[in-house]
Amino acid sequence: MELERARELIATQLQFGGGYNRNAVRLILGEIQRGHGQAASDALIRELGLETAFGLRPGTDFSRVGR
Repeated sequence: MELERARELIATQLQFGGGYNRNAVRLILGEIQRGHGQAASDALIRELGLETAFGLRPGTDFSRVGR
């Protein structure tokens, strides 16, 4: 998945902001980690405020989510 597409998908999930949306974001971050590495997912967490919105912290390993 491209980083720009991930930003779009996560932005949509942020609009709804529920528990299911948190899980969807975790799946997206897992795919980003597998394709682009830990630094890319950490950057998205910081950039999009995912720690505040969903409690997702930089440094978390999402690579096994959804597998």
